[in-house]
Amino acid sequence: MYTVADFYKEHAKELDLELIAGSKGIKRPIRIPEAHRPGLSLSGYLKNHAHKRIVVFGKAEIEYLRDLNKNSRIERLEGILNPKTPSIIIARKYNPPKELMTLCNEKNLPLLRTSMSTMNFLRKLTGLLDEEFSQKMSCHGTLVEVYGVGVLITGNSSVGKSEAALGLIERGHRLITDDVVRIRRREGNLLEGYGAEHTRHHMEIRGIGIINVAHLYGAVCVRDSKSIDIVVELETWDNHHFYDRAGLDDRFCDILDIKVPHHILPVKPGRDVVLLLETIALNHRLKEMGYNSAKEFNSKLLQMIKTKGQRRTRNKEDFRSQLTQES
Repeated sequence: MYTVADFYKEHAKELDLELIAGSKGIKRPIRIPEAHRPGLSLSGYLKNHAHKRIVVFGKAEIEYLRDLNKNSRIERLEGILNPKTPSIIIARKYNPPKELMTLCNEKNLPLLRTSMSTMNFLRKLTGLLDEEFSQKMSCHGTLVEVYGVGVLITGNSSVGKSEAALGLIERGHRLITDDVVRIRRREGNLLEGYGAEHTRHHMEIRGIGIINVAHLYGAVCVRDSKSIDIVVELETWDNHHFYDRAGLDDRFCDILDIKVPHHILPVKPGRDVVLLLETIALNHRLKEMGYNSAKEFNSKLLQMIKTKGQRRTRNKEDFRSQLTQES
Protein backbone atom coordinates (compact mmCIF):
# COMPACT_ATOMS: atom_id res chain seq x y z
CA MET A 1 0.00 0.00 0.00
CA TYR A 2 1.39 3.37 -1.05
CA THR A 3 1.27 5.82 1.86
CA VAL A 4 1.73 9.53 2.50
CA ALA A 5 5.01 8.62 4.21
CA ASP A 6 6.26 6.95 1.00
CA PHE A 7 5.25 9.95 -1.06
CA TYR A 8 6.85 12.41 1.35
CA LYS A 9 10.10 10.45 1.54
CA GLU A 10 10.44 10.19 -2.26
CA HIS A 11 9.22 13.61 -3.39
CA ALA A 12 9.54 16.07 -0.48
CA LYS A 13 12.71 17.64 -1.89
CA GLU A 14 11.42 17.77 -5.46
CA LEU A 15 8.14 19.42 -4.44
CA ASP A 16 9.63 21.47 -1.57
CA LEU A 17 7.25 19.90 0.95
CA GLU A 18 7.31 20.27 4.72
CA LEU A 19 5.18 18.48 7.29
CA ILE A 20 3.60 21.04 9.63
CA ALA A 21 0.83 19.08 11.42
CA GLY A 22 -0.76 15.64 11.80
CA SER A 23 2.55 13.77 11.80
CA LYS A 24 0.98 10.76 13.58
CA GLY A 25 -1.10 10.05 10.48
CA ILE A 26 1.83 10.10 8.05
CA LYS A 27 1.23 6.42 7.22
CA ARG A 28 -2.25 7.05 5.84
CA PRO A 29 -2.74 5.20 2.53
CA ILE A 30 -3.10 7.00 -0.79
CA ARG A 31 -5.73 4.93 -2.57
CA ILE A 32 -6.15 6.79 -5.86
CA PRO A 33 -3.67 8.86 -7.92
CA GLU A 34 -5.72 12.04 -7.86
CA ALA A 35 -5.75 15.41 -6.07
CA HIS A 36 -8.26 18.24 -6.09
CA ARG A 37 -9.08 21.65 -4.67
CA PRO A 38 -12.10 21.59 -2.34
CA GLY A 39 -14.02 24.39 -4.08
CA LEU A 40 -17.74 24.10 -3.27
CA SER A 41 -17.02 21.65 -0.45
CA LEU A 42 -15.75 24.54 1.68
CA SER A 43 -19.11 26.26 1.29
CA GLY A 44 -20.84 23.27 2.88
CA TYR A 45 -21.95 21.45 -0.29
CA LEU A 46 -20.47 17.97 0.22
CA LYS A 47 -22.61 15.88 -2.13
CA ASN A 48 -19.84 15.23 -4.70
CA HIS A 49 -16.83 15.73 -2.47
CA ALA A 50 -14.16 13.09 -3.19
CA HIS A 51 -12.92 12.06 0.26
CA LYS A 52 -10.23 9.64 -1.05
CA ARG A 53 -8.27 12.32 -2.92
CA ILE A 54 -5.45 14.49 -1.65
CA VAL A 55 -6.85 17.97 -0.95
CA VAL A 56 -4.87 21.01 -2.11
CA PHE A 57 -5.53 24.48 -0.68
CA GLY A 58 -4.54 27.46 -2.79
CA LYS A 59 -4.85 31.20 -2.39
CA ALA A 60 -8.63 31.24 -2.92
CA GLU A 61 -9.31 28.55 -0.30
CA ILE A 62 -7.07 30.14 2.36
CA GLU A 63 -8.56 33.61 1.87
CA TYR A 64 -12.09 32.19 1.95
CA LEU A 65 -11.40 30.47 5.27
CA ARG A 66 -9.95 33.67 6.73
CA ASP A 67 -13.15 35.55 5.87
CA LEU A 68 -15.26 33.11 7.91
CA ASN A 69 -15.85 33.39 11.63
CA LYS A 70 -14.22 30.79 13.87
CA ASN A 71 -17.27 28.54 14.29
CA SER A 72 -18.06 28.53 10.57
CA ARG A 73 -14.42 27.84 9.77
CA ILE A 74 -14.35 24.78 12.03
CA GLU A 75 -17.68 23.53 10.67
CA ARG A 76 -16.56 23.79 7.01
CA LEU A 77 -13.19 22.20 7.69
CA GLU A 78 -14.67 19.27 9.60
CA GLY A 79 -16.88 18.59 6.58
CA ILE A 80 -13.91 17.85 4.34
CA LEU A 81 -11.47 16.33 6.85
CA ASN A 82 -12.56 12.75 6.35
CA PRO A 83 -10.82 9.64 7.77
CA LYS A 84 -10.30 8.46 4.17
CA THR A 85 -8.58 11.70 3.09
CA PRO A 86 -4.85 10.96 2.64
CA SER A 87 -3.50 14.45 3.25
CA ILE A 88 -4.05 18.20 3.06
CA ILE A 89 -1.44 20.24 1.17
CA ILE A 90 -1.20 24.03 1.22
CA ALA A 91 0.42 25.79 -1.75
CA ARG A 92 2.46 29.02 -1.90
CA LYS A 93 3.76 28.61 1.66
CA TYR A 94 0.57 30.15 3.07
CA ASN A 95 0.15 30.01 6.82
CA PRO A 96 -2.82 27.72 7.56
CA PRO A 97 -5.62 28.82 9.91
CA LYS A 98 -5.07 27.71 13.51
CA GLU A 99 -8.28 25.69 13.37
CA LEU A 100 -6.93 23.66 10.45
CA MET A 101 -3.70 22.91 12.34
CA THR A 102 -5.67 21.86 15.45
CA LEU A 103 -8.09 19.63 13.55
CA CYS A 104 -5.27 17.91 11.59
CA ASN A 105 -3.45 17.12 14.82
CA GLU A 106 -6.65 15.84 16.46
CA LYS A 107 -7.58 13.68 13.48
CA ASN A 108 -4.00 12.57 12.71
CA LEU A 109 -4.35 13.96 9.21
CA PRO A 110 -1.00 14.94 7.62
CA LEU A 111 -0.87 18.65 6.79
CA LEU A 112 1.87 19.55 4.31
CA ARG A 113 2.99 22.83 2.82
CA THR A 114 4.84 23.68 -0.41
CA SER A 115 6.33 26.85 -1.86
CA MET A 116 5.10 25.99 -5.38
CA SER A 117 2.17 27.80 -6.99
CA THR A 118 -1.13 25.95 -6.80
CA MET A 119 -1.50 25.05 -10.50
CA ASN A 120 2.15 24.08 -10.97
CA PHE A 121 1.99 21.93 -7.86
CA LEU A 122 -1.23 20.19 -8.95
CA ARG A 123 0.22 19.45 -12.38
CA LYS A 124 3.44 18.05 -10.92
CA LEU A 125 1.61 16.12 -8.21
CA THR A 126 -0.75 14.47 -10.70
CA GLY A 127 2.14 13.35 -12.88
CA LEU A 128 4.04 11.85 -9.93
CA LEU A 129 0.96 10.02 -8.64
CA ASP A 130 0.18 8.63 -12.11
CA GLU A 131 3.73 7.33 -12.29
CA GLU A 132 3.54 5.72 -8.86
CA PHE A 133 0.18 4.03 -9.56
CA SER A 134 0.93 2.91 -13.13
CA GLN A 135 1.08 -0.84 -13.89
CA LYS A 136 4.64 -2.14 -13.69
CA MET A 137 6.61 -5.30 -14.38
CA SER A 138 10.17 -6.45 -14.97
CA CYS A 139 11.59 -8.75 -17.63
CA HIS A 140 14.95 -10.23 -18.58
CA GLY A 141 16.37 -8.55 -21.68
CA THR A 142 18.12 -5.51 -23.10
CA LEU A 143 16.43 -2.29 -24.19
CA VAL A 144 18.05 -0.13 -26.87
CA GLU A 145 17.00 2.76 -29.06
CA VAL A 146 17.64 2.08 -32.75
CA TYR A 147 16.86 4.89 -35.21
CA GLY A 148 14.41 6.30 -32.65
CA VAL A 149 12.65 2.95 -32.18
CA GLY A 150 12.61 1.33 -28.74
CA VAL A 151 13.75 -2.27 -29.29
CA LEU A 152 13.41 -4.77 -26.44
CA ILE A 153 15.81 -7.66 -27.12
CA THR A 154 14.80 -10.87 -25.33
CA GLY A 155 15.86 -14.51 -25.47
CA ASN A 156 17.40 -17.29 -23.44
CA SER A 157 20.49 -16.70 -21.36
CA SER A 158 23.78 -16.56 -23.35
CA VAL A 159 21.99 -16.25 -26.70
CA GLY A 160 23.81 -12.95 -27.35
CA LYS A 161 21.47 -10.15 -26.27
CA SER A 162 24.12 -7.97 -24.64
CA GLU A 163 26.62 -8.56 -27.45
CA ALA A 164 24.02 -7.54 -30.04
CA ALA A 165 23.21 -4.41 -28.02
CA LEU A 166 26.92 -3.60 -27.75
CA GLY A 167 27.22 -3.86 -31.52
CA LEU A 168 24.32 -1.42 -31.92
CA ILE A 169 25.97 1.02 -29.49
CA GLU A 170 29.18 0.77 -31.52
CA ARG A 171 27.16 1.96 -34.54
CA GLY A 172 25.86 5.00 -32.68
CA HIS A 173 22.58 3.71 -31.22
CA ARG A 174 21.68 4.13 -27.54
CA LEU A 175 21.40 1.84 -24.53
CA ILE A 176 18.58 2.23 -22.02
CA THR A 177 19.21 -0.78 -19.78
CA ASP A 178 20.72 -4.25 -19.83
CA ASP A 179 19.82 -7.52 -18.11
CA VAL A 180 16.71 -6.36 -16.18
CA VAL A 181 14.22 -4.09 -17.95
CA ARG A 182 11.57 -2.42 -15.85
CA ILE A 183 8.38 -1.60 -17.71
CA ARG A 184 5.50 0.66 -16.78
CA ARG A 185 2.29 1.44 -18.60
CA ARG A 186 1.67 5.09 -19.37
CA GLU A 187 -1.39 6.96 -20.63
CA GLY A 188 -2.28 6.45 -24.28
CA ASN A 189 -1.44 2.70 -24.24
CA LEU A 190 2.29 3.38 -24.14
CA LEU A 191 4.92 1.19 -22.55
CA GLU A 192 7.99 2.83 -21.07
CA GLY A 193 11.13 0.85 -20.33
CA TYR A 194 13.85 1.89 -17.91
CA GLY A 195 16.51 0.39 -15.66
CA ALA A 196 17.30 0.41 -11.96
CA GLU A 197 19.31 3.44 -10.91
CA HIS A 198 22.28 1.42 -9.61
CA THR A 199 22.65 -0.57 -12.87
CA ARG A 200 21.86 2.28 -15.27
CA HIS A 201 24.21 2.53 -18.29
CA HIS A 202 26.04 -0.67 -17.31
CA MET A 203 26.31 -3.92 -19.27
CA GLU A 204 27.54 -7.41 -18.44
CA ILE A 205 29.62 -8.96 -21.23
CA ARG A 206 30.75 -12.56 -20.69
CA GLY A 207 34.52 -12.79 -20.75
CA ILE A 208 34.91 -9.07 -20.06
CA GLY A 209 32.69 -8.32 -17.08
CA ILE A 210 30.79 -5.16 -16.19
CA ILE A 211 31.33 -2.15 -18.43
CA ASN A 212 30.02 1.42 -18.20
CA VAL A 213 28.69 2.36 -21.63
CA ALA A 214 28.45 6.07 -20.81
CA HIS A 215 32.17 6.14 -19.92
CA LEU A 216 33.32 4.05 -22.88
CA TYR A 217 31.18 5.53 -25.66
CA GLY A 218 30.00 8.86 -24.23
CA ALA A 219 26.75 10.24 -22.83
CA VAL A 220 25.25 10.43 -26.34
CA CYS A 221 25.02 6.61 -26.42
CA VAL A 222 22.77 6.23 -23.37
CA ARG A 223 19.39 7.45 -22.15
CA ASP A 224 17.34 6.82 -19.01
CA SER A 225 14.05 5.59 -20.52
CA LYS A 226 12.38 4.85 -23.85
CA SER A 227 9.04 3.66 -25.14
CA ILE A 228 8.97 -0.04 -26.08
CA ASP A 229 7.91 -0.13 -29.73
CA ILE A 230 8.93 -3.66 -30.78
CA VAL A 231 10.15 -6.86 -29.16
CA VAL A 232 12.83 -8.95 -30.89
CA GLU A 233 13.34 -12.44 -29.48
CA LEU A 234 16.72 -13.99 -30.26
CA GLU A 235 16.83 -17.78 -30.47
CA THR A 236 19.43 -20.33 -31.55
CA TRP A 237 18.92 -21.40 -35.16
CA ASP A 238 16.93 -24.65 -35.45
CA ASN A 239 17.13 -26.43 -38.81
CA HIS A 240 13.85 -28.21 -38.08
CA HIS A 241 11.96 -24.99 -37.34
CA PHE A 242 10.12 -23.06 -40.06
CA TYR A 243 10.97 -19.37 -40.05
CA ASP A 244 8.77 -16.79 -41.74
CA ARG A 245 10.39 -15.65 -44.99
CA ALA A 246 7.67 -13.35 -46.34
CA GLY A 247 6.69 -11.31 -43.29
CA LEU A 248 3.02 -11.05 -44.28
CA ASP A 249 1.67 -12.08 -40.89
CA ASP A 250 2.14 -9.53 -38.12
CA ARG A 251 2.94 -11.11 -34.76
CA PHE A 252 2.33 -9.50 -31.39
CA CYS A 253 3.12 -10.23 -27.76
CA ASP A 254 1.17 -8.98 -24.76
CA ILE A 255 2.89 -6.72 -22.21
CA LEU A 256 0.70 -5.23 -19.46
CA ASP A 257 -2.37 -5.80 -21.67
CA ILE A 258 -0.83 -3.88 -24.59
CA LYS A 259 -0.03 -5.64 -27.87
CA VAL A 260 3.53 -5.01 -29.07
CA PRO A 261 4.95 -6.13 -32.48
CA HIS A 262 7.01 -9.27 -31.91
CA HIS A 263 9.79 -10.67 -34.11
CA ILE A 264 11.67 -13.96 -33.74
CA LEU A 265 15.24 -13.64 -34.99
CA PRO A 266 17.21 -16.91 -35.35
CA VAL A 267 20.90 -16.62 -34.50
CA LYS A 268 23.76 -18.69 -35.92
CA PRO A 269 27.42 -18.08 -36.84
CA GLY A 270 27.72 -15.87 -39.90
CA ARG A 271 24.50 -13.93 -39.40
CA ASP A 272 24.99 -10.21 -38.79
CA VAL A 273 22.52 -9.84 -35.91
CA VAL A 274 23.31 -6.13 -35.46
CA LEU A 275 22.47 -5.39 -39.10
CA LEU A 276 19.29 -7.44 -38.86
CA LEU A 277 18.17 -5.55 -35.74
CA GLU A 278 18.75 -2.25 -37.56
CA THR A 279 16.71 -3.55 -40.50
CA ILE A 280 13.84 -4.60 -38.23
CA ALA A 281 13.80 -1.13 -36.62
CA LEU A 282 13.83 0.65 -40.01
CA ASN A 283 11.12 -1.65 -41.36
CA HIS A 284 8.99 -0.87 -38.28
CA ARG A 285 9.34 2.85 -38.97
CA LEU A 286 8.20 2.30 -42.55
CA LYS A 287 5.16 0.36 -41.33
CA GLU A 288 4.32 3.20 -38.94
CA MET A 289 4.37 5.52 -41.97
CA GLY A 290 1.91 3.21 -43.79
CA TYR A 291 4.44 1.44 -46.02
CA ASN A 292 4.54 -2.36 -45.71
CA SER A 293 7.20 -3.89 -47.97
CA ALA A 294 5.96 -7.47 -47.63
CA LYS A 295 2.33 -6.62 -48.39
CA GLU A 296 3.33 -4.38 -51.29
CA PHE A 297 5.47 -7.16 -52.78
CA ASN A 298 2.65 -9.66 -52.31
CA SER A 299 0.18 -7.28 -53.97
CA LYS A 300 2.51 -6.81 -56.97
CA LEU A 301 3.01 -10.57 -57.23
CA LEU A 302 -0.73 -11.26 -57.20
CA GLN A 303 -1.25 -8.53 -59.79
CA MET A 304 1.44 -10.06 -62.02
CA ILE A 305 -0.13 -13.52 -61.73
CA LYS A 306 -3.53 -12.05 -62.55
CA THR A 307 -2.15 -10.19 -65.58
CA LYS A 308 -0.44 -13.34 -66.90
CA GLY A 309 -3.64 -15.29 -66.41
CA GLN A 310 -5.61 -12.69 -68.38
CA ARG A 311 -3.02 -12.82 -71.18
CA ARG A 312 -3.27 -16.60 -71.41
CA THR A 313 -7.06 -16.42 -71.52
CA ARG A 314 -6.88 -13.76 -74.22
CA ASN A 315 -4.39 -15.80 -76.25
CA LYS A 316 -6.59 -18.89 -76.00
CA GLU A 317 -9.63 -16.90 -77.15
CA ASP A 318 -7.68 -15.42 -80.07
CA PHE A 319 -6.44 -18.90 -81.06
CA ARG A 320 -9.96 -20.32 -80.99
CA SER A 321 -11.26 -17.37 -82.99
CA GLN A 322 -8.55 -17.91 -85.60
CA LEU A 323 -9.40 -21.63 -85.90
CA THR A 324 -13.08 -20.77 -86.31
CA GLN A 325 -12.33 -18.29 -89.09
CA GLU A 326 -10.07 -20.77 -90.92
CA SER A 327 -12.72 -23.47 -90.73
